[in-house]
Amino acid sequence: MVDPGASRAENVRVKTCRACGNGVEDRFRYCPWCAAPQRRKLVEFFAPHPGVEADAQKALRVSRYFGDDETAPQVRFSIWSVDYAEAAVSLSPEEAERVAAFLTPPAPRRQLIDQLRDTLRL
Repeated sequence: MVDPGASRAENVRVKTCRACGNGVEDRFRYCPWCAAPQRRKLVEFFAPHPGVEADAQKALRVSRYFGDDETAPQVRFSIWSVDYAEAAVSLSPEEAERVAAFLTPPAPRRQLIDQLRDTLRL
């Protein structure tokens, strides 16, 4: 119950960071004191392409598991159709980095004339 006489700071739910022992508000995903993740996993949903009608009721769920003493860190991709997963695969952190690099747009190419000017120092 919220105490109406208390200041706002006194009404915020605080838990203890597993890594450093300092207080961390529930809204934080990472400890503001030591940067340790406060959740064992993070989940994000991605909407389908609006132009692909067959995927209208689907979503991509990406879960990042930080790992602990029993489970290795991993990134899990799953395809959801309304309320169930149709397929899922877990990747190592290294493979997840490859996916991120693959999805990163390439840097814009410079015009050939600009490259020649720089090469010839014109």
